[in-house]
Amino acid sequence: MILSVVGARPNFVKMAPILKALKRRKIGHRLVHTGQHYDVRMSDLFFKDLEMPKPDICLGVGQGSPLMQTARILEAFEKQCLELKPRLVLVSGDVNSTLAAALAAAKSGIPVAHVESGLRSFDRTMPEEMNRMMTDHLSELLFVTEPSGRENLLREGVDEFRQHLVGNTMIDTLLEYRDRAVSKKTWQRYGLEAGAYGLVTLHRPSNVDDPVMLERLGSILREYGRTLPLLFPVHPRTRKNMESAGISWDPLNLVEPVGYLEFLGLMSQAKIIFTDSGGIQEESTALRVPCLTLRENTERPVTLTQGTNRLAGMDGKTIQKAYEDLMSRDFTGLAPVPLWDGNAAERIVGVISKWLAGAAA
Repeated sequence: MILSVVGARPNFVKMAPILKALKRRKIGHRLVHTGQHYDVRMSDLFFKDLEMPKPDICLGVGQGSPLMQTARILEAFEKQCLELKPRLVLVSGDVNSTLAAALAAAKSGIPVAHVESGLRSFDRTMPEEMNRMMTDHLSELLFVTEPSGRENLLREGVDEFRQHLVGNTMIDTLLEYRDRAVSKKTWQRYGLEAGAYGLVTLHRPSNVDDPVMLERLGSILREYGRTLPLLFPVHPRTRKNMESAGISWDPLNLVEPVGYLEFLGLMSQAKIIFTDSGGIQEESTALRVPCLTLRENTERPVTLTQGTNRLAGMDGKTIQKAYEDLMSRDFTGLAPVPLWDGNAAERIVGVISKWLAGAAA
C-alpha cells in the first residue's frame, strides 16, 4: 500500500493525475489530507474540480505558524505510518505538509517518493526552499520536472539512480481540464473580455506579510490597473494583511479566491499575469501567457528560458521594462517544455510500479 499526502492547493493539482494513474494500475493506495489548507474554497472546491476521491484519512491540523503546522503534522502522520505500515509515502511540492510527512515517514523507516524534486531558488529565507531541500534528501525516489532539478540534485550529492526526469504533473492536470475551464468563461462574470485583462496573485510571506512591501506592490499594480483591467483573487492571508495595513487597491478588482477550473480559465485568457507563485509560472508557460514574476529569484528556470516568464523583482522601472518586453512578443507558436506533455503521472507510477516489484523481490 502507498500513502499519498496532500495538504495545500498546489498538492491537489500535482497529485490528482497520479491518483488516477495508481487506480488504473490497481496499486493499493490511501489518500491522507493534512488539513493545512482548511478553508472550503481552498480545499473542498479543488477536490471537486479535480475529481479527486474523498481523503481516506484527514489529520485536521488547521491553521497555525509554519513550525506549529509542521509539528502537528509530524505527530499525527507518524501515528498513521506506524499503524498502516505503508510500503511507500508519496509527497509533492514544497509546503509544510510535504516536509512533515516526509520526515515522519523517514523516521518511521518508510521510503519516501517526492514529486517535483530538485527545484531550487537558492534563497534559504524562503520556507519553501528549506522544505524542498530537506524533503529531497529524505527521499528514495525523486521525480524531477525540468533539467535544472537534476543538475541541482547532482550538485548536492544525490545519487543519479534515485532521480527520474518525468515531466510535470501540474501540467498533466492543466492539459486535462483546460478546455472545460475555458468553457466556463469565468472572466465574463467579472465583466472582462478574453485577452483584455491582467490577472494578479500574491501570497508569498516576503511580499504580503511586510506592510511596506505590500504597499509598494500595490502602488505599482495600481498604475497598470489604470490602463488594463486587473483581476485579483485574494488569498485569505493576503486580504487580512491588506486590511490591517489599510492599503487602497483601487482600481484593481479584488475578488474572493476561486476554484481550480475557474482560475485556470482566467489564466488561459489573460493578457498578462502578475504573480509571486512558482506554480503559476509553470502554468502560464504551458498556456503561453506572458507572466511577470514579482520576485528576485525563481526555482523554475525553464520558464525563463522558454521566454514566457520574466523575473521582474520589486523595482518599478525593472517591472516596466519586463512588462513592455513581454507585451511586444507573441508566444502562441512556442514549443512546449520537453516532457510537459500530459503523461508525467504515468511515468511516475511506472517507476513506482517497478520499484515496488523490486522491493518485493
